[in-house]
Amino acid sequence: MSLEKILIVEDEPVVRSLLQSIFARHKLTVSVATNLAEAAAAVQRDSYDLMMLDIRLPDGDGQKFLEQMAALPERPLVVMVTGHGTIESAVASMRAGAFDYVLKPFSPSQIDVILRKAQTYRQLLGVNRLLTDDPEDADNVLVGRSPAMQRLRQLIDRVAPTDATVLVTGESGTGKEMIAREFYRRSPRRGQPFIKVNCAAISETLIESEFFGHERGAFTGATERREGRFELANQGTLLLDEVSEIPPGLQAKLLRVLQEREFERVGGNRTIKVNVRIVATSNRDLISYVEKGDFRQDLYYRLNVFPVQVPPLRDRADDILVLAEHFLRRFSRKHGVKVTGLSDSARAAIMAYRWPGNVRELQNTIERAVILSESGRPVTAAALGMPGDLSLADVPPASELAVLPDPGSSQALEVTTADGAVLRLDELEKQAIRAALRQTAGNRTQAAAALGISIRTLRNKLQEYRDAGDPVDVDLDTADA
Repeated sequence: MSLEKILIVEDEPVVRSLLQSIFARHKLTVSVATNLAEAAAAVQRDSYDLMMLDIRLPDGDGQKFLEQMAALPERPLVVMVTGHGTIESAVASMRAGAFDYVLKPFSPSQIDVILRKAQTYRQLLGVNRLLTDDPEDADNVLVGRSPAMQRLRQLIDRVAPTDATVLVTGESGTGKEMIAREFYRRSPRRGQPFIKVNCAAISETLIESEFFGHERGAFTGATERREGRFELANQGTLLLDEVSEIPPGLQAKLLRVLQEREFERVGGNRTIKVNVRIVATSNRDLISYVEKGDFRQDLYYRLNVFPVQVPPLRDRADDILVLAEHFLRRFSRKHGVKVTGLSDSARAAIMAYRWPGNVRELQNTIERAVILSESGRPVTAAALGMPGDLSLADVPPASELAVLPDPGSSQALEVTTADGAVLRLDELEKQAIRAALRQTAGNRTQAAAALGISIRTLRNKLQEYRDAGDPVDVDLDTADA
C-alpha cells in the first residue's frame, strides 16, 4: 500500500510551508489543518495515509487527538511534531500509537527518512493482509459437528496460545492451510505478521533466497537487498506449506533456523536473529520420506513438536452436508443466486460420493452447482455435475424414498422407506442401481447413463455386490448393448 494522501495539522505557517514543499516533491496529495477542530473535520470527510500532527495546537493537545483517532476505521500513520520535545512526551506519543516523533526545527532529509519508513511499513502491512485475510473472512471458520472436528477445535484452543511448532498433515484438500491459520488467529501473535511460503511452488535455486533473503549482488539479478520470509515473519508466524518439498540441501539450514532462530542472507555474513512461530503442513507421509532418506530425521522431529492429523472428508460423514450447506450460503451470496437449499436427490448424491478431493472438491462442486441453479429453486443432483466415478448420482422418487430433514448424529444422512424403515447409504445405492437395471431391462450402458455414472463404475459396483454374495442383476438380462 503506497502513500498517497497526507494531512498536515500545524499552526505555524513556516512549518506548514516546508512540509508542503517536501511532500509536493514526492508527488503526494496534501491537505492542511491549522487546529484540532479542522483536523477532526478532515478525518471525518476523508481517509489519509499519513498525518503530521503538532502536539501543541491553539485549541488543544495533539496527543489527546491521537488517542481519539484509535476509534477511526482507517487510521493513518501519525508522526508527532513538536518544538518542545522531551523523552517523556516521545514515549507517551509512541505508547498512544504514534508511528514516529520529530523535533522542530527539522530538515527535509529527516522527513524523507520518515516517508521511506512509512512507505515500507505500509507495504508490509499490505503484504501481510494479502497473506492473512480472506475476502470472506467471516466464513473462515472450522465448520463441522463431527467428533473429529470437536477434538480439533479443542486441540487448537489448547495449543494456539503457546509457541510450540505445529505440523499439520492430511490428504490434499482437507483444509490444512485453514487449520494452520486458525493456530495463528487464536495465538498471541495474531496482531503480528502471518507469512506463508509454498515450498512446492518455488524452484530449488530460489527457495533459499525466499526463506532467508539476499544481499545486493548475491547472484545474477539480485539488484537490491531483499528480506526473506523469516525476516518478514519476525514476531509473527511463518507457514511452511508442503514442507516435505524442501530440497535436501536446504534442510540443514532450515534446521539451524528452527533450533537457533538465526540465519544469514544469501551473499551476506551478518547473522540475523528472529522470533518466529513455525506452523508446517504436508500431504505426504513424512516418516516414509525419512526412511527413504529424502527428509532429515532431525528436521522431522524439530517440526513434529505438536502433530495434527486432519481426517479426510469421507471419515467425517456428519460434516459433509453441514459443509455443503455452509458453502451453499456462501456462494449464493457471492454469485447472487438465491437457491432454496439442496434437493433430496442432491443431498443423497453428496452423501453417496466418497469425495477423494475432500473439502476443496466439495466446495468447488457446490460453487458450480449454485452458478448453474435458478434463483428460488433448490440445487438438484444434475446441477452438482458430479464426476464420472460417482457412486450415486440420483435416488428413486420421493414416493419410494424420503430424506429425513434432520440428519442423525451417527450418519449425516438417513433415508427411510415408505414403512419407516431406515436404509443405510450403501443399501440406498444398491437399490438405485437395481432400479436402474430393471427400468433398462438389464442394459448396463443405459443404466449407467440413467444413474449419471460411467459404465466402468457400474461394472465395478456389480462385481463388488457379486463378491459380497448379493448380485443385484442375477435375474436380469445384463447385456451391455
